Amino acid sequence: MSNNNNKHIHILGICGTFMGGIAAIAQSLGYKVTGSDQNVYPPMSTQLEELGIELTQGYDPKQLDPAPDMVVIGNAMSRGNACVEYVLEQGLNYTSGPEWLKNHLLRDSWVLAVAGTHGKTTTASMLAWVLEYAGLRPGFLIGGIVQNFGVSARVSDTPFFVIEADEYDTAFFDKRSKFVHYLPRTLIMNNLEFDHADIFADLNAIQTQFHHLIRTLPGKGKAIYPADDAPIQEVVERGFWSEQETLKGDWDYHLLSADGSQFEVLLHGEVQGVVTWDAIGEHNVKNAMMTIAAARHVGIPVEVSIDALAEFISPKRRMELIGEVAGIRIYDDFAHHPTAIKTTLAGLKAKVGSDEVVAILEPRSNTMKMGVHKQTLLASLEQANKAYLFEPEGLDWSLKAQAQEAGRECDSTIESIIEKVCANAQAGQHILIMSNGGFAGIHQKLLAALQAKFS
Repeated sequence: MSNNNNKHIHILGICGTFMGGIAAIAQSLGYKVTGSDQNVYPPMSTQLEELGIELTQGYDPKQLDPAPDMVVIGNAMSRGNACVEYVLEQGLNYTSGPEWLKNHLLRDSWVLAVAGTHGKTTTASMLAWVLEYAGLRPGFLIGGIVQNFGVSARVSDTPFFVIEADEYDTAFFDKRSKFVHYLPRTLIMNNLEFDHADIFADLNAIQTQFHHLIRTLPGKGKAIYPADDAPIQEVVERGFWSEQETLKGDWDYHLLSADGSQFEVLLHGEVQGVVTWDAIGEHNVKNAMMTIAAARHVGIPVEVSIDALAEFISPKRRMELIGEVAGIRIYDDFAHHPTAIKTTLAGLKAKVGSDEVVAILEPRSNTMKMGVHKQTLLASLEQANKAYLFEPEGLDWSLKAQAQEAGRECDSTIESIIEKVCANAQAGQHILIMSNGGFAGIHQKLLAALQAKFS
């Protein structure tokens, strides 16, 4: 690794989880790493500063003088950005994050990649933990803080590397999905639905990228996916050259508790053992089954995976209990697609039984803003006893009109939502806040308002 010591890489868009993870990995490999972002913000800025990585606020091209050996350009960067224009004008060496990762780390690794519309972060976190528990000490790069490790990325001296394989595009100059660069030997495909309407025209466009991914899997590599997922099945039917195992085919499960906190693991119809763990929801049971199958591909016995899952802690922002006030529990969750919203609510409802579930939702993704999910959004909230929706600026459709039709509350300020939630607050409620962003700090503001009310 010492031959990298004098090499300097500069990362544009360093504060995203993925690019921040690459920064940490590059530093571990001996590179001098610096970077910049429009907004240098926690938690990634804190992680990077603790590593001693120098951060610059904004995109003044002065940060590229003297020229680094390589500029790694994040996929949030586009033409017109001052640094991007400078890189092109001066002929500096540049690459994308996924391409850099492939060339400097993944080529020599046994890569376990987790792809799919939902559950990537959680499943990749489970898989990294199971490998760790089994003594394989994997490296990993995951789009969230893995609670069992306290970080989102690390390098290891073993061949195993777990990566969250995102279908989002690679860079302004490479419109293939990020995961096309990852060279997996073990591939999980959790599920497949239409999402990312800002870059994909339709489901078929996403399926094409998934088939590019399948084409990179070696013959003795293995894909693990649900047999009952029609869009994935269509991808597989386009051509398949590797080994495969399926959920609801080779593998199955039997719920022993309605909330998914206990279930039997079946392989070829034979019970392998029982998982008893802290996660809830049938979607997480499916994530766990995929994890067990993938771990078995690298030689981990099923019973070891079962023991490991008993000690698994869900990633931050995945049904994370962030506070309790006067018998009211407040959770934070990353759910932002109708399917994820529905399954997250179903898991919570199964856990709390007849207790009241209150949902607060920010439709923040580009796909949501474009109105792609407007017909299914309100129906995804049906398990919530009460629901409060936030209508952000820049929505291409009227959320308020849809909410009124469904008999749900909709407001354009978080203060108004907090006021209404507090007015109806009572012991025994479970308040679930769902957003894939910061939601203007509503979590702590609501906690403070409830504390003020009941103190």
